[in-house]
Amino acid sequence: MRHQNQAWKSSSQSQSNAHRPPQGYKPPHHNTAAVASPGSITDPNTLAEQFQKFISLQPQAMSASSFIGQLSHSSSGMSHSEWVLDSCDSHHISLDSSSFISVSPLSSIPVMTVNGTHIPLAGVGSVVTPHLSLPNVYLIPKLKLNLASVGQICDSGDYLVMFSGSFCCVQDLQSQKLIGTGRRENGLYILDELKVPVAAAAASTTTVDLSSFRLSLSSSSFYLWHSRLGHVSSSRLRFLASTGALGNLKTCDISDCSGCKLAKFSALPFNRSISVSSSPFDLIHSDVWGPSPVSTKGGSRYYVSFIDDHTRYCWVYLMKHRSEFFEIYAAFRALIKTQHSAVIKCFRCDLGGEYTSNKFCQMLALDGTIHQTSCTDTPEQNGVAERKHRHIVETARSLLLSAFVPSEFWGEAVLTAVSLINTIPSSHSSGLSPFEKLYGYVPDYSSFRVFGCTCFVLHPHVERSKLSPRSVICVFLGYGEGKKGIVILIQ
Repeated sequence: MRHQNQAWKSSSQSQSNAHRPPQGYKPPHHNTAAVASPGSITDPNTLAEQFQKFISLQPQAMSASSFIGQLSHSSSGMSHSEWVLDSCDSHHISLDSSSFISVSPLSSIPVMTVNGTHIPLAGVGSVVTPHLSLPNVYLIPKLKLNLASVGQICDSGDYLVMFSGSFCCVQDLQSQKLIGTGRRENGLYILDELKVPVAAAAASTTTVDLSSFRLSLSSSSFYLWHSRLGHVSSSRLRFLASTGALGNLKTCDISDCSGCKLAKFSALPFNRSISVSSSPFDLIHSDVWGPSPVSTKGGSRYYVSFIDDHTRYCWVYLMKHRSEFFEIYAAFRALIKTQHSAVIKCFRCDLGGEYTSNKFCQMLALDGTIHQTSCTDTPEQNGVAERKHRHIVETARSLLLSAFVPSEFWGEAVLTAVSLINTIPSSHSSGLSPFEKLYGYVPDYSSFRVFGCTCFVLHPHVERSKLSPRSVICVFLGYGEGKKGIVILIQ
Protein backbone atom coordinates (compact mmCIF):
# COMPACT_ATOMS: atom_id res chain seq x y z
CA MET A 1 0.00 0.00 0.00
CA ARG A 2 1.28 3.44 -0.86
CA HIS A 3 0.72 6.04 1.87
CA GLN A 4 0.14 9.72 1.23
CA ASN A 5 2.56 11.98 3.11
CA GLN A 6 1.04 15.25 1.98
CA ALA A 7 -0.31 17.49 4.76
CA TRP A 8 -4.11 17.76 5.03
CA LYS A 9 -5.89 21.09 5.02
CA SER A 10 -8.77 21.83 7.37
CA SER A 11 -11.64 24.29 7.18
CA SER A 12 -14.31 25.27 9.68
CA GLN A 13 -17.01 26.33 7.23
CA SER A 14 -19.18 23.24 7.61
CA GLN A 15 -19.24 19.94 9.45
CA SER A 16 -18.95 17.95 6.22
CA ASN A 17 -15.85 19.85 5.05
CA ALA A 18 -14.14 20.07 8.45
CA HIS A 19 -11.17 17.98 7.33
CA ARG A 20 -10.19 17.27 3.74
CA PRO A 21 -8.19 14.12 2.93
CA PRO A 22 -4.82 14.22 1.19
CA GLN A 23 -4.47 14.39 -2.57
CA GLY A 24 -5.25 11.06 -4.19
CA TYR A 25 -7.46 9.95 -1.32
CA LYS A 26 -10.38 7.76 -2.46
CA PRO A 27 -13.78 8.32 -0.83
CA PRO A 28 -14.26 5.59 1.81
CA HIS A 29 -17.14 3.16 1.93
CA HIS A 30 -20.04 3.35 4.38
CA ASN A 31 -17.90 1.77 7.11
CA THR A 32 -15.45 4.69 7.39
CA ALA A 33 -15.12 6.35 10.81
CA ALA A 34 -13.23 9.39 12.08
CA VAL A 35 -12.16 10.21 15.63
CA ALA A 36 -11.35 13.89 16.20
CA SER A 37 -9.42 15.59 18.94
CA PRO A 38 -11.26 17.22 21.89
CA GLY A 39 -13.20 20.31 20.86
CA SER A 40 -13.72 19.41 17.19
CA ILE A 41 -17.25 18.02 17.85
CA THR A 42 -19.35 20.37 19.92
CA ASP A 43 -22.65 18.45 20.44
CA PRO A 44 -22.31 15.18 22.44
CA ASN A 45 -25.96 14.19 21.70
CA THR A 46 -25.37 14.46 17.97
CA LEU A 47 -22.23 12.36 18.32
CA ALA A 48 -24.11 9.66 20.23
CA GLU A 49 -26.88 9.57 17.61
CA GLN A 50 -24.34 9.30 14.80
CA PHE A 51 -22.53 6.48 16.60
CA GLN A 52 -25.75 4.52 17.18
CA LYS A 53 -26.69 4.99 13.53
CA PHE A 54 -23.25 3.83 12.47
CA ILE A 55 -23.53 0.67 14.61
CA SER A 56 -26.98 -0.14 13.25
CA LEU A 57 -25.66 -0.04 9.68
CA GLN A 58 -22.85 -2.51 10.39
CA PRO A 59 -23.95 -6.15 10.00
CA GLN A 60 -20.59 -7.30 11.31
CA ALA A 61 -20.77 -5.20 14.52
CA MET A 62 -19.34 -7.25 17.40
CA SER A 63 -19.96 -7.38 21.12
CA ALA A 64 -17.14 -7.02 23.60
CA SER A 65 -16.69 -10.77 24.00
CA SER A 66 -16.63 -11.43 20.27
CA PHE A 67 -14.15 -8.58 19.82
CA ILE A 68 -11.78 -10.18 22.33
CA GLY A 69 -12.04 -13.49 20.54
CA GLN A 70 -11.30 -11.99 17.13
CA LEU A 71 -8.47 -9.90 18.59
CA SER A 72 -6.75 -12.92 20.09
CA HIS A 73 -7.20 -14.90 16.88
CA SER A 74 -5.99 -12.05 14.64
CA SER A 75 -2.98 -11.23 16.77
CA SER A 76 -1.66 -14.77 17.01
CA GLY A 77 0.75 -14.20 14.13
CA MET A 78 1.84 -10.66 15.03
CA SER A 79 5.31 -9.78 16.27
CA HIS A 80 6.02 -7.93 19.50
CA SER A 81 7.19 -4.87 17.55
CA GLU A 82 3.83 -4.28 15.80
CA TRP A 83 1.25 -1.91 17.25
CA VAL A 84 -2.54 -1.92 16.87
CA LEU A 85 -4.42 1.38 16.80
CA ASP A 86 -7.40 0.78 19.11
CA SER A 87 -10.27 3.02 20.25
CA CYS A 88 -11.38 0.73 23.10
CA ASP A 89 -8.40 1.31 25.41
CA SER A 90 -7.98 4.32 27.67
CA HIS A 91 -4.16 4.01 27.75
CA HIS A 92 -1.34 2.87 25.52
CA ILE A 93 -0.30 -0.67 26.43
CA SER A 94 2.87 -2.57 25.48
CA LEU A 95 4.24 -5.99 26.31
CA ASP A 96 7.80 -5.36 25.10
CA SER A 97 9.96 -3.89 27.88
CA SER A 98 12.95 -3.50 25.53
CA SER A 99 11.17 -0.71 23.58
CA PHE A 100 10.91 1.54 26.65
CA ILE A 101 13.51 4.26 27.16
CA SER A 102 12.39 4.67 30.78
CA VAL A 103 10.02 2.74 33.05
CA SER A 104 8.68 3.84 36.44
CA PRO A 105 7.06 1.24 38.71
CA LEU A 106 3.32 1.75 39.20
CA SER A 107 2.21 -1.65 40.41
CA SER A 108 -0.51 -0.18 42.64
CA ILE A 109 -2.67 0.89 39.66
CA PRO A 110 -5.12 -1.87 38.58
CA VAL A 111 -5.73 -2.47 34.89
CA MET A 112 -9.07 -3.98 33.94
CA THR A 113 -9.74 -5.58 30.57
CA VAL A 114 -12.98 -5.51 28.58
CA ASN A 115 -14.29 -8.74 30.13
CA GLY A 116 -13.69 -7.48 33.69
CA THR A 117 -10.48 -9.33 34.51
CA HIS A 118 -7.47 -7.59 36.04
CA ILE A 119 -3.96 -7.65 34.56
CA PRO A 120 -0.89 -6.81 36.66
CA LEU A 121 0.88 -3.57 35.64
CA ALA A 122 4.68 -3.66 35.62
CA GLY A 123 5.22 0.08 35.12
CA VAL A 124 4.70 3.14 32.92
CA GLY A 125 7.11 4.98 30.66
CA SER A 126 7.88 6.26 27.17
CA VAL A 127 8.31 4.01 24.14
CA VAL A 128 10.70 5.17 21.41
CA THR A 129 11.55 3.03 18.38
CA PRO A 130 12.69 3.94 14.85
CA HIS A 131 9.06 4.01 13.68
CA LEU A 132 7.09 4.84 16.83
CA SER A 133 7.21 7.19 19.81
CA LEU A 134 4.55 7.29 22.54
CA PRO A 135 4.57 8.78 26.04
CA ASN A 136 2.88 7.38 29.17
CA VAL A 137 2.67 3.77 27.99
CA TYR A 138 1.63 0.98 30.39
CA LEU A 139 3.98 -2.00 30.48
CA ILE A 140 1.99 -5.26 30.78
CA PRO A 141 4.16 -8.27 29.86
CA LYS A 142 1.21 -10.70 29.98
CA LEU A 143 -0.56 -8.94 27.13
CA LYS A 144 -0.70 -10.57 23.69
CA LEU A 145 -0.06 -7.44 21.57
CA ASN A 146 0.76 -3.73 21.72
CA LEU A 147 -2.19 -1.32 21.73
CA ALA A 148 -2.10 2.43 20.91
CA SER A 149 -5.06 4.22 22.49
CA VAL A 150 -6.95 6.62 20.22
CA GLY A 151 -8.26 8.53 23.24
CA GLN A 152 -4.80 9.04 24.73
CA ILE A 153 -3.44 10.20 21.37
CA CYS A 154 -6.16 12.88 21.14
CA ASP A 155 -5.50 13.93 24.75
CA SER A 156 -1.79 14.38 23.97
CA GLY A 157 -2.42 17.27 21.60
CA ASP A 158 -4.58 18.68 18.81
CA TYR A 159 -4.66 15.49 16.75
CA LEU A 160 -7.15 13.98 14.31
CA VAL A 161 -7.40 10.17 14.00
CA MET A 162 -9.13 8.79 10.90
CA PHE A 163 -10.09 5.25 9.86
CA SER A 164 -11.12 3.96 6.44
CA GLY A 165 -11.79 0.55 5.00
CA SER A 166 -8.13 0.02 4.08
CA PHE A 167 -5.94 2.38 6.14
CA CYS A 168 -5.77 4.70 9.14
CA CYS A 169 -3.84 7.90 9.80
CA VAL A 170 -3.12 10.47 12.51
CA GLN A 171 -2.82 14.18 11.66
CA ASP A 172 -1.46 17.09 13.69
CA LEU A 173 -4.03 19.85 13.16
CA GLN A 174 -1.62 22.63 14.11
CA SER A 175 1.14 21.76 11.66
CA GLN A 176 -1.22 20.05 9.17
CA LYS A 177 1.22 17.13 8.92
CA LEU A 178 0.64 13.40 9.16
CA ILE A 179 2.39 11.97 12.21
CA GLY A 180 1.07 8.41 11.85
CA THR A 181 -0.07 5.97 9.18
CA GLY A 182 -1.27 2.40 9.24
CA ARG A 183 -2.95 -0.35 7.29
CA ARG A 184 -5.95 -2.59 7.88
CA GLU A 185 -5.05 -6.24 8.18
CA ASN A 186 -7.34 -9.07 9.36
CA GLY A 187 -9.80 -6.56 10.79
CA LEU A 188 -7.13 -4.72 12.80
CA TYR A 189 -5.44 -1.39 12.10
CA ILE A 190 -1.69 -2.05 12.22
CA LEU A 191 0.49 1.06 12.62
CA ASP A 192 3.36 1.48 10.19
CA GLU A 193 4.55 4.69 11.83
CA LEU A 194 3.40 6.97 14.66
CA LYS A 195 5.42 9.86 16.07
CA VAL A 196 3.71 11.50 19.04
CA PRO A 197 6.21 13.98 20.57
CA VAL A 198 7.13 12.60 23.96
CA ALA A 199 8.10 15.97 25.48
CA ALA A 200 5.11 17.85 24.06
CA ALA A 201 2.67 15.20 25.24
CA ALA A 202 4.18 15.19 28.69
CA ALA A 203 3.83 18.99 28.89
CA SER A 204 0.22 19.07 27.67
CA THR A 205 -1.11 16.39 29.98
CA THR A 206 -2.42 17.32 33.41
CA THR A 207 -1.09 14.18 35.08
CA VAL A 208 2.55 13.92 36.07
CA ASP A 209 4.46 10.75 36.83
CA LEU A 210 5.51 11.27 40.44
CA SER A 211 7.02 7.85 41.00
CA SER A 212 10.57 9.23 41.15
CA PHE A 213 9.52 11.77 43.80
CA ARG A 214 7.94 9.30 46.20
CA LEU A 215 9.80 8.23 49.30
CA SER A 216 10.13 4.50 49.86
CA LEU A 217 11.32 2.27 52.68
CA SER A 218 14.72 2.15 51.03
CA SER A 219 15.11 5.96 51.08
CA SER A 220 17.86 7.19 53.39
CA SER A 221 17.17 9.40 56.40
CA PHE A 222 19.26 12.12 54.80
CA TYR A 223 17.00 12.13 51.73
CA LEU A 224 13.95 12.05 54.02
CA TRP A 225 15.08 15.23 55.80
CA HIS A 226 15.99 16.74 52.43
CA SER A 227 12.36 16.26 51.38
CA ARG A 228 10.93 17.41 54.71
CA LEU A 229 12.88 20.67 54.59
CA GLY A 230 11.63 21.66 51.12
CA HIS A 231 14.50 20.12 49.12
CA VAL A 232 17.10 22.18 50.94
CA SER A 233 20.60 22.21 49.46
CA SER A 234 22.99 19.43 50.45
CA SER A 235 25.47 21.85 52.07
CA ARG A 236 22.82 23.45 54.29
CA LEU A 237 21.45 20.05 55.29
CA ARG A 238 24.95 18.80 56.18
CA PHE A 239 25.52 21.88 58.34
CA LEU A 240 22.20 21.36 60.10
CA ALA A 241 23.00 17.68 60.68
CA SER A 242 26.38 18.62 62.19
CA THR A 243 24.65 20.66 64.90
CA GLY A 244 22.79 17.56 66.11
CA ALA A 245 19.37 19.14 65.64
CA LEU A 246 18.28 16.25 63.39
CA GLY A 247 19.64 13.50 65.61
CA ASN A 248 22.22 10.97 64.50
CA LEU A 249 21.93 11.68 60.79
CA LYS A 250 24.38 10.19 58.31
CA THR A 251 25.02 12.19 55.16
CA CYS A 252 24.71 10.72 51.67
CA ASP A 253 24.58 11.83 48.05
CA ILE A 254 21.26 13.43 47.02
CA SER A 255 22.38 14.87 43.69
CA ASP A 256 19.98 12.56 41.83
CA CYS A 257 16.86 14.11 43.41
CA SER A 258 14.37 14.49 40.56
CA GLY A 259 12.50 17.29 42.29
CA CYS A 260 15.62 19.45 42.51
CA LYS A 261 16.55 18.73 38.88
CA LEU A 262 13.13 19.78 37.58
CA ALA A 263 12.64 22.79 39.85
CA LYS A 264 16.17 24.21 40.17
CA PHE A 265 17.62 23.47 36.74
CA SER A 266 19.67 26.26 35.17
CA ALA A 267 21.71 26.67 32.01
CA LEU A 268 25.34 25.65 32.03
CA PRO A 269 27.92 28.43 31.65
CA PHE A 270 29.03 29.20 28.11
CA ASN A 271 32.60 28.46 27.15
CA ARG A 272 34.80 31.46 26.48
CA SER A 273 35.43 31.96 22.77
CA ILE A 274 39.08 31.56 21.83
CA SER A 275 38.76 32.21 18.10
CA VAL A 276 40.88 35.09 16.79
CA SER A 277 40.65 36.69 13.35
CA SER A 278 43.95 37.07 11.54
CA SER A 279 43.06 40.16 9.49
CA PRO A 280 40.37 42.85 9.30
CA PHE A 281 36.94 41.91 7.94
CA ASP A 282 37.52 38.18 8.31
CA LEU A 283 34.60 38.25 10.73
CA ILE A 284 31.97 40.94 11.31
CA HIS A 285 29.67 40.88 14.34
CA SER A 286 26.33 42.67 14.11
CA ASP A 287 23.22 43.34 16.15
CA VAL A 288 20.24 45.71 16.13
CA TRP A 289 19.45 47.77 19.24
CA GLY A 290 15.97 49.11 19.95
CA PRO A 291 13.30 50.24 19.89
CA SER A 292 14.18 53.26 21.97
CA PRO A 293 11.38 54.65 24.19
CA VAL A 294 12.12 58.09 22.72
CA SER A 295 12.61 58.89 19.04
CA THR A 296 15.47 61.12 17.95
CA LYS A 297 14.86 64.49 16.31
CA GLY A 298 15.22 62.69 12.99
CA GLY A 299 12.68 59.99 13.95
CA SER A 300 15.14 57.14 14.57
CA ARG A 301 14.33 54.50 17.17
CA TYR A 302 16.93 51.82 16.34
CA TYR A 303 20.59 51.56 15.51
CA VAL A 304 22.58 48.72 13.96
CA SER A 305 26.20 48.04 14.80
CA PHE A 306 28.93 46.32 12.78
CA ILE A 307 32.05 45.26 14.73
CA ASP A 308 35.23 44.01 13.10
CA ASP A 309 36.49 41.02 15.07
CA HIS A 310 40.18 41.66 14.39
CA THR A 311 40.40 45.36 15.28
CA ARG A 312 37.16 45.76 17.30
CA TYR A 313 36.44 48.89 15.24
CA CYS A 314 32.72 49.65 15.28
CA TRP A 315 30.37 51.28 12.77
CA VAL A 316 26.89 52.41 13.86
CA TYR A 317 23.92 53.50 11.71
CA LEU A 318 20.69 54.99 13.05
CA MET A 319 17.42 53.54 11.72
CA LYS A 320 13.78 54.61 11.82
CA HIS A 321 12.57 51.07 11.09
CA ARG A 322 14.16 47.64 11.03
CA SER A 323 13.26 47.36 7.36
CA GLU A 324 16.05 49.85 6.58
CA PHE A 325 18.70 47.28 7.54
CA PHE A 326 19.17 45.79 4.06
CA GLU A 327 19.98 49.15 2.43
CA ILE A 328 22.30 50.05 5.33
CA TYR A 329 24.22 46.78 5.02
CA ALA A 330 24.53 47.27 1.26
CA ALA A 331 26.09 50.70 1.92
CA PHE A 332 28.40 49.29 4.61
CA ARG A 333 29.44 46.46 2.29
CA ALA A 334 30.30 48.99 -0.43
CA LEU A 335 32.27 51.08 2.09
CA ILE A 336 34.44 48.12 3.06
CA LYS A 337 35.03 47.18 -0.56
CA THR A 338 35.93 50.69 -1.72
CA GLN A 339 37.81 52.16 1.23
CA HIS A 340 39.59 49.02 2.49
CA SER A 341 39.73 46.86 -0.68
CA ALA A 342 38.32 43.93 1.27
CA VAL A 343 35.28 41.68 1.41
CA ILE A 344 33.48 40.38 4.46
CA LYS A 345 34.37 36.71 4.80
CA CYS A 346 32.07 35.80 7.69
CA PHE A 347 29.02 37.57 9.15
CA ARG A 348 27.83 36.65 12.66
CA CYS A 349 24.47 37.79 14.06
CA ASP A 350 21.36 36.61 15.89
CA LEU A 351 18.09 35.26 14.46
CA GLY A 352 16.40 38.64 13.97
CA GLY A 353 14.09 38.92 10.96
CA GLU A 354 16.37 41.46 9.26
CA TYR A 355 19.23 38.92 9.37
CA THR A 356 17.21 35.92 8.15
CA SER A 357 15.32 37.53 5.24
CA ASN A 358 15.74 35.86 1.87
CA LYS A 359 17.07 39.05 0.28
CA PHE A 360 19.83 39.47 2.85
CA CYS A 361 20.81 35.78 2.78
CA GLN A 362 21.01 35.88 -1.01
CA MET A 363 23.31 38.90 -0.87
CA LEU A 364 25.65 37.11 1.53
CA ALA A 365 25.61 34.01 -0.67
CA LEU A 366 26.47 36.00 -3.79
CA ASP A 367 29.40 37.62 -1.97
CA GLY A 368 30.62 34.26 -0.71
CA THR A 369 30.16 35.45 2.89
CA ILE A 370 29.58 32.75 5.49
CA HIS A 371 26.41 33.47 7.46
CA GLN A 372 26.62 32.43 11.13
CA THR A 373 23.62 32.86 13.45
CA SER A 374 23.16 32.19 17.13
CA CYS A 375 20.74 29.57 18.44
CA THR A 376 17.23 30.50 19.53
CA ASP A 377 17.08 32.45 22.80
CA THR A 378 20.88 32.34 23.12
CA PRO A 379 22.22 35.90 22.88
CA GLU A 380 25.42 34.73 24.58
CA GLN A 381 26.54 33.22 21.27
CA ASN A 382 26.57 36.74 19.81
CA GLY A 383 28.51 38.03 22.80
CA VAL A 384 30.84 40.47 21.02
CA ALA A 385 27.90 42.48 19.63
CA GLU A 386 25.95 42.26 22.90
CA ARG A 387 28.88 43.54 24.99
CA LYS A 388 29.53 46.30 22.48
CA HIS A 389 25.89 47.36 22.82
CA ARG A 390 26.30 47.61 26.57
CA HIS A 391 29.47 49.68 26.23
CA ILE A 392 27.87 52.03 23.70
CA VAL A 393 24.63 52.54 25.64
CA GLU A 394 26.41 53.05 28.96
CA THR A 395 28.72 55.65 27.42
CA ALA A 396 25.85 57.42 25.63
CA ARG A 397 23.76 57.46 28.80
CA SER A 398 26.69 58.96 30.74
CA LEU A 399 27.08 61.69 28.11
CA LEU A 400 23.38 62.58 28.25
CA LEU A 401 22.97 62.58 32.04
CA SER A 402 26.19 64.37 32.90
CA ALA A 403 25.41 67.26 30.53
CA PHE A 404 21.62 67.34 31.23
CA VAL A 405 20.92 66.84 27.54
CA PRO A 406 17.32 65.77 26.70
CA SER A 407 16.73 62.09 25.83
CA GLU A 408 15.67 62.82 22.25
CA PHE A 409 19.34 63.46 21.47
CA TRP A 410 20.32 59.86 22.29
CA GLY A 411 21.20 59.31 18.61
CA GLU A 412 23.87 62.02 18.70
CA ALA A 413 25.12 60.60 22.00
CA VAL A 414 25.41 57.09 20.53
CA LEU A 415 27.34 58.31 17.47
CA THR A 416 29.66 60.34 19.70
CA ALA A 417 30.17 57.39 22.04
CA VAL A 418 31.18 55.12 19.14
CA SER A 419 33.65 57.72 17.85
CA LEU A 420 35.25 57.91 21.29
CA ILE A 421 35.30 54.14 21.89
CA ASN A 422 37.07 53.59 18.56
CA THR A 423 39.93 55.85 19.69
CA ILE A 424 40.40 54.40 23.21
CA PRO A 425 43.20 51.79 23.63
CA SER A 426 41.84 48.30 24.19
CA SER A 427 43.27 45.28 26.01
CA HIS A 428 42.01 43.14 23.14
CA SER A 429 44.39 44.96 20.79
CA SER A 430 47.43 44.86 23.12
CA GLY A 431 47.06 48.52 24.11
CA LEU A 432 46.25 49.81 20.63
CA SER A 433 42.99 51.58 19.86
CA PRO A 434 40.66 50.07 17.24
CA PHE A 435 41.30 53.14 15.08
CA GLU A 436 45.08 52.70 15.22
CA LYS A 437 44.89 48.97 14.53
CA LEU A 438 42.64 49.48 11.51
CA TYR A 439 44.24 52.56 9.93
CA GLY A 440 47.81 52.18 11.17
CA TYR A 441 48.28 55.58 12.86
CA VAL A 442 47.34 57.25 16.16
CA PRO A 443 44.12 59.29 16.13
CA ASP A 444 44.17 63.05 16.77
CA TYR A 445 42.85 63.67 20.28
CA SER A 446 43.26 67.47 20.15
CA SER A 447 39.88 68.01 18.50
CA PHE A 448 37.87 66.25 21.20
CA ARG A 449 35.41 68.32 23.25
CA VAL A 450 33.08 67.60 26.18
CA PHE A 451 29.66 66.40 25.01
CA GLY A 452 26.95 68.93 25.93
CA CYS A 453 29.34 71.79 26.64
CA THR A 454 28.62 75.41 25.71
CA CYS A 455 30.24 76.69 22.55
CA PHE A 456 30.14 79.91 20.54
CA VAL A 457 29.53 79.63 16.82
CA LEU A 458 30.29 82.47 14.37
CA HIS A 459 27.30 83.76 12.45
CA PRO A 460 27.63 83.66 8.64
CA HIS A 461 28.06 87.02 6.94
CA VAL A 462 24.58 86.96 5.48
CA GLU A 463 23.03 86.49 8.93
CA ARG A 464 24.72 89.35 10.80
CA SER A 465 24.92 93.06 10.50
CA LYS A 466 27.40 95.63 11.76
CA LEU A 467 25.59 95.96 15.09
CA SER A 468 24.25 92.40 15.62
CA PRO A 469 26.03 89.70 17.67
CA ARG A 470 28.83 88.04 15.73
CA SER A 471 28.30 84.64 17.44
CA VAL A 472 25.53 82.55 18.99
CA ILE A 473 25.60 80.35 22.09
CA CYS A 474 25.15 76.63 21.18
CA VAL A 475 25.46 73.17 22.74
CA PHE A 476 28.05 70.72 21.44
CA LEU A 477 26.42 67.39 20.39
CA GLY A 478 29.13 65.53 18.51
CA TYR A 479 31.35 65.36 15.47
CA GLY A 480 30.31 65.71 11.85
CA GLU A 481 30.28 62.80 9.39
CA GLY A 482 31.97 63.59 6.10
CA LYS A 483 32.59 67.22 7.12
CA LYS A 484 35.32 68.97 9.06
CA GLY A 485 32.88 70.35 11.60
CA ILE A 486 30.84 69.61 14.68
CA VAL A 487 27.17 68.98 15.48
CA ILE A 488 25.59 71.75 17.57
CA LEU A 489 22.22 72.62 19.05
CA ILE A 490 21.25 76.28 18.70
CA GLN A 491 19.32 77.36 21.77
